[in-house]
Amino acid sequence: MERPRIGIDFGGTKIEGIVLEGARNEPRIALRRRIPTEVEGGYEHLVARLAQFIDELGQKAGVARPYPVGVGMPGSVTRAGLVKNSNTVCLNGTPFRQAVQERLGQSILFANDANCFALAEAVMGAGRGHGLVFGVIMGTGTGGGIVVDGLVREGPQSIAGEWGHAVLRPDSERICYCGQPGCVETYLAGPWVERHYEKLSGSKRKMPEILARASTDPAARAALDCLLEHFGRALANLINTLDPDIVVLGGGLSQIDLLYTEGRAEVERYVFSDELLTPIVRHELGDSAGVFGAALLTAPEK
Repeated sequence: MERPRIGIDFGGTKIEGIVLEGARNEPRIALRRRIPTEVEGGYEHLVARLAQFIDELGQKAGVARPYPVGVGMPGSVTRAGLVKNSNTVCLNGTPFRQAVQERLGQSILFANDANCFALAEAVMGAGRGHGLVFGVIMGTGTGGGIVVDGLVREGPQSIAGEWGHAVLRPDSERICYCGQPGCVETYLAGPWVERHYEKLSGSKRKMPEILARASTDPAARAALDCLLEHFGRALANLINTLDPDIVVLGGGLSQIDLLYTEGRAEVERYVFSDELLTPIVRHELGDSAGVFGAALLTAPEK
């Protein structure tokens, strides 16, 4: 009998926990809870809060210690085990992962949240049945994860799949938070599309408004065309490198229908092939992918 598994999606505003039972590719939800992250409490508070939450989930679900726990969170770690690139900035430069394990008194598996999304979609969602799955996150930022035969690939720097920081335009005026000009993120993330629209039109609008106005507002259409062109360039570069069996899109911008028509045409325009055979599809698991993927970290079998 499969042992119940705990998954945690550790975000900047909420922590979601889940306990899964049953087979890896068709699990059953035994327990699911959300609590506020309380970032304002600082580093020590977050360590204690996450450890306590995991303990509560395990006890309520009747899971025996040591708990099988996987945690998905933004960012990665340095060779010294310190958090880097997390948008929960008070964690950057801290041994957060080790501290939580010491507080709980057991080992825990951690992964970048984009890797958890990719793993869940590869095993349970839109990428199911495919060997090499690339999961794309397009929202307030841009990220991704690589799953091969049901296993996440992180790489020696723990940055595999970080296509958001490949440079598309080295002479660009758009400077990414990482310090480089013209990163993929500066063309595909929602806030950057909104900034481009404001530059063209002189007015501020949120992404849903820009999309709704694209048929009547030339600035909105130009901002959308810029997004689609760079989506094509960025994804073509990725396909040229990995040649994945499928690409699964997630994040808020994955709901843009044009990505799967005009966007796909732009990918085909730039890919190094006379045809584009790679399916580019929308996610199936929605907001649940992160927490499902975290739980799946504890079940590495195919």
